[in-house]
Amino acid sequence: MATTLPGETPVTAGPAHRDGNVLRWVGAYTASMVGDQMYYIALSWAAVSAGTPAQAGLVMTASAVPRALLMLAGGVIADRFGPRRVVIVSDTVRCAAVLAVASLLFLTEPGLWPLAALAVVFGTVDAVFVPAVGALPARVTSRDQLARVQGMRGLAVRVAGVVGAPLGGLGVALGGAATAFALAGLLIAVSVPLLIGVRVRDLPPDDTPPATAAAKAPAGARAELRDGLRHIRRHRVLAPLVLAIALGDLGFVGPLNVGLTLLADERGWGATGMGWVLAGFGTGAGLASLLLVVRGRLPHAGYAVAGTILPGAAAMGYLAYAPGVVAAVGTALLVGLLVGLSGAVCGALLQTQSEPAYLGRVSSAASLVSLGLAPLSMPVAAAAIGAWGTGPVFVTSAVVCGLGGVVALCFPGLREAVLPG
Repeated sequence: MATTLPGETPVTAGPAHRDGNVLRWVGAYTASMVGDQMYYIALSWAAVSAGTPAQAGLVMTASAVPRALLMLAGGVIADRFGPRRVVIVSDTVRCAAVLAVASLLFLTEPGLWPLAALAVVFGTVDAVFVPAVGALPARVTSRDQLARVQGMRGLAVRVAGVVGAPLGGLGVALGGAATAFALAGLLIAVSVPLLIGVRVRDLPPDDTPPATAAAKAPAGARAELRDGLRHIRRHRVLAPLVLAIALGDLGFVGPLNVGLTLLADERGWGATGMGWVLAGFGTGAGLASLLLVVRGRLPHAGYAVAGTILPGAAAMGYLAYAPGVVAAVGTALLVGLLVGLSGAVCGALLQTQSEPAYLGRVSSAASLVSLGLAPLSMPVAAAAIGAWGTGPVFVTSAVVCGLGGVVALCFPGLREAVLPG
């Protein structure tokens, strides 16, 4: 079958947090994400060392363009060849590319071009990797465990954020960017044997994409993409859900990244204060993921999406007016808890509502804004803050984010959706 590897066996159902198959997948994902964090630290350090700040900025954003342009096509590839195979190949390519640049930096000082090329390779591979990762949970566990798996995935992201950056900094301190790149590549490599050991369930016969020669032709790929977008557009839950996710991400990414830095500078919190605010957000998001792992089932998931997005957006708008660092940290913790919970629930709904054969394409559409387009909005957010200040921009972003909750309330299919458990 085109979507499975030889020797794959059926997946046995069981509680996700005690399922060795799920734990192997979570371990592989965690190793890959920690390696990603280390890679970004190494890339930024190497780019700043080799060029001007403006040139370093271009290198750091070079991955966003191919990721945005190719994300939807990546979803087609994930569905056609199977998410497990695609993730294994993606991590192998990323590992090889990072280790190649590490070797080059150990031997010589090549300048910015190899770093820019590495960023483009990462962005291109991410366009395939992200939809495949989004499609994989439904193939490694039973439907009633998908909410827990999304919570475990969220915890993996938080662990990577806490552990990856310090490890990357340690690598730079020990041996420069080359050492940090080498450690990142080796950590990404850890994910490959773990992924090989993960068993995936076959698709039901009616859900299996055609594996004919015609389907593998370019026209077939375009038809598969149109078919996937049609599946989303006609679905009473997926269509408003993807719209709600897009609005939430579009309103959230700018303030959390460049906006928070400028806010900390404006309010005199300094780097330490900004770090505490980020820690508050990360703690809240981690608690949200842990809550979903423990709870597992949400009988009113659609209402939970609206009930977390709307107050989370309001809290984000208030962050620009927090009277001090302590209040800002508490607000950020609340934002992380609410937005993290809404994101995990939205991810679980994507998994449970999509037909299995369409999950890669559904994941690519849902991820297009957050990982493809929203990062490109950060310079716009910075320019807007320069023109109007942090308060109006944070409030405007909160309104855009809150519209996702309004969408969840206005569409009955999404409003009444449930998560099995």
